[in-house]
Amino acid sequence: MKLETFNDVLASIKKNPKRSFHLLLGNGFSIAYDSGIFSYNAMHDFITKQVDKDLSTILSVIETKNFEVIMQYLDNFSALIDAFGGYPKLKKRVDAASSKLKMSLLGAVKELHPEHVFKIPDVQSNACANFLKVFLDSGGNIFSTNYDLLLYWVLMRNNIVKHVDGCGRELENITDEFVPPEEQVWSELTWGKYRDEQNVFYLHGALPFFDNGIEVIKEEYDIYNYLLQKISARMEKGEYPIFVTAGDGQQKLQHIMHNQYLTYCYEELCGTEGSLVTFGFNFGSCDEHIIDAINKAAKHGRKVKDKLWSMYIGVYSNDDRKHIEQIADKFKCKVHIYDATTANIWGIKKSKT
Repeated sequence: MKLETFNDVLASIKKNPKRSFHLLLGNGFSIAYDSGIFSYNAMHDFITKQVDKDLSTILSVIETKNFEVIMQYLDNFSALIDAFGGYPKLKKRVDAASSKLKMSLLGAVKELHPEHVFKIPDVQSNACANFLKVFLDSGGNIFSTNYDLLLYWVLMRNNIVKHVDGCGRELENITDEFVPPEEQVWSELTWGKYRDEQNVFYLHGALPFFDNGIEVIKEEYDIYNYLLQKISARMEKGEYPIFVTAGDGQQKLQHIMHNQYLTYCYEELCGTEGSLVTFGFNFGSCDEHIIDAINKAAKHGRKVKDKLWSMYIGVYSNDDRKHIEQIADKFKCKVHIYDATTANIWGIKKSKT
């Protein structure tokens, strides 16, 4: 397959002004900002420093730093204990370790995260905003599988980016009489009010989104606290963000389908029309649910009008390129690959590794 550049992608967008170009972001989006914070290596090192005997043992025995794979191993081991009538206490210990690992991963994302939005230099924030604007201006959506706040921060900080995440407030003291503004009581920021106009979707959840069992609440900063401080306060009270950490694609999909917000986001991906550009998403063994959604959008290759016609997959290395070439036939639409380093989304040139 020909290796294109991001300029080639931009040329395709310009050549097809009536087509929507959507964006799918993976962990490489955050790693491109700072690999010392958002890589699996950084999170692995953070978690291994935690004082937990079982987690330390697991991380030392399983020779991978990919937490999705580790959790899949633990889930498989737990299922095998059941299947072979194994020791119940061992199963309980394995399941507890899996839960602790998920919470530790969430804690690592929070603790390693930049403190607030203004820690991102203006040059980088503006460069990323201009990158995102290309897709929103084409009428496309932004889909992200990342848990961190980088995308949210860039969208909120740069007014040039017109985005809708589906959240809004409801007036709680509605009466038949006029209520002056100073007496109006508004709800927390909840998801759903503007979902018909939504164009930003967090497929696996994200730090600001909390599910209280009835509503999906979006945490926000105020004049007293940074957003990360407010998220931390919720977590200290035992409230946790919407956060898909299951092992394989099927397990992730099961988690998604049990949450109204995640289900809506996933179904939007399944209904995507036009073209899809990916950045920092490697389509690994734990991403089959995303491939399935893309193929649903592509109508499984049927010759119909309203569907996903093509993909432009960003690759960082020769190994990435070979991997996509090997799995290209899994996709039921035309696949292009481009050199992700040529996108320079954060405004700083990165050397290839």
